[in-house]
Amino acid sequence: MEITEVRIKLMEDNSGSNERLQAFCSITFDDMFVIRDLKIIEGAKGFFVAMPSRKLTDRCHHCGTKNHLRSRFCNQCGSRLDENRAIRDADGRAKLHADIAHPINSMCREKIQGAVLASYADELERSKQPGYISRYDDLDAEYDVPFETTGPSPSAHGSEPPLRRGPLRGHTQHSRGNHSVFRGPHIPPRKDGSAEGIGSDRDSSAGYGTGA
Repeated sequence: MEITEVRIKLMEDNSGSNERLQAFCSITFDDMFVIRDLKIIEGAKGFFVAMPSRKLTDRCHHCGTKNHLRSRFCNQCGSRLDENRAIRDADGRAKLHADIAHPINSMCREKIQGAVLASYADELERSKQPGYISRYDDLDAEYDVPFETTGPSPSAHGSEPPLRRGPLRGHTQHSRGNHSVFRGPHIPPRKDGSAEGIGSDRDSSAGYGTGA
């Protein structure tokens, strides 16, 4: 598997908490597979490449909602969370992120890091040229497929405004003789006289069918 393309997006403002983050990048393998959101970070011993990752979470012991390990309070119920609940490595650093994609041996890691840092140095030189534009943003345009949305034409309704539904009423309970009947919101209430008329019509039709 060969790295066929590397694209770099330099950080325009890396002040504050992002002062170590120098750039984002994407790498393509064999012109077929792309991994995005790798980070180029300046560490104490120089630059290194960090794989795309996600924040680790755990569940609140009160309501079960997932929260980031740095959260001090539950996002759902507001219960206080243990600030030291994250797992720590041998150096005592809390493990707060998990890689989404990563190499499984040192040879692959060194190969990726060498290609990315070489492209990063080239990108720094290109950024000094007038009219410089990062190629990293072109990835979004390559995968954006235009599509048309279809909907009812405003002229289809004529001059009449569209119908609006009001809130539905709940089921109501009515008594009929010794029986209790539930009537939904879609059934209009019937008068006692109409109910008796329907019953008499059924009796007469039954008698007509039997020849009475």
